[in-house]
Amino acid sequence: MTAIHVILIAAFLAIMLGLVVAMAAVKRQEVWRTRAEAVLSGHRQVQLAPPGMMEMAGRLLLAWPWTHRAARLLGIRLDRLADYRPRWFVVLGAALLAGRIGGAVAGDVLHEALVIPATLVGAVLASRAMFGLIESKRREALYRQFPDALGQIVRAVRVGLPVVEAIRNVAEEAPVPTNVEFRAIADRLTLGVPIDEALAETALRTGLPEYRFFATALTLQARAGGALSETLENLAEVIRKRVALRQRAHALSSEAKTSAGILASLPFITAAMLFAVTPSYAMILLTTDSGKMALGIAAGMMTMGLLVMRSIIRRALS
Repeated sequence: MTAIHVILIAAFLAIMLGLVVAMAAVKRQEVWRTRAEAVLSGHRQVQLAPPGMMEMAGRLLLAWPWTHRAARLLGIRLDRLADYRPRWFVVLGAALLAGRIGGAVAGDVLHEALVIPATLVGAVLASRAMFGLIESKRREALYRQFPDALGQIVRAVRVGLPVVEAIRNVAEEAPVPTNVEFRAIADRLTLGVPIDEALAETALRTGLPEYRFFATALTLQARAGGALSETLENLAEVIRKRVALRQRAHALSSEAKTSAGILASLPFITAAMLFAVTPSYAMILLTTDSGKMALGIAAGMMTMGLLVMRSIIRRALS
């Protein structure tokens, strides 16, 4: 193991340790916020203990820009730690395992010196892919559930409930993850945050344009007045049409996705058949240097082709 490998491993471990400490501090701050809301709402009296050494270190790491850069590098959102399912440390462990397997394969196929760099790069890419998949599923669920949440707010406003109470009802009755976002809005309103700021923060947190439409509609209504129920009903109808159009686009792109899956599985099926019929012929790819090189080039080209196809499909759906 060379000095460069030692430095890479030490830097990676330091980043991971810093992230763990920083995430623990974020979780602790979430607990403090919940307790403070309970005190402000008068539900119960809570004794807040002074911060310990670990929490103070976590706060210092959160104030350090490199902590947020490392989190972005791994695809982690520090404001979503409590929302990750499975938990963030489970995802990081799976990413490290995937990186280790990829490094071992790269070292065996290409060169032993590539084991550690390939492991680190593979762990980072796997972490970004896993957290990105979790985030995309969450955004898709928010997108599908939002029209029903707006309909619930419209019905509550029509029977005479204020908007704040209607938002609180959605936070209690809506499914996950919509209830989490509306509970955050209700908590901010309980703490005295203006409704336009609370909605704008949620719209920025979710990253969905539909939440920005919702925030803009409520802000304009609060400032200029008007029929709120009619405005929200029209917004809900527009969003339902957008959801239906997106589902139709997914249905039309299913053929391309199926073709990509078939093309990706053909090399593995062919390799399995070769190993089953003539194992001595197929073992050339694993036992000779030229075979390993050809196998590595083929794997790289197939990965690049799948990424290009995925990019084309995503651009067509956007």
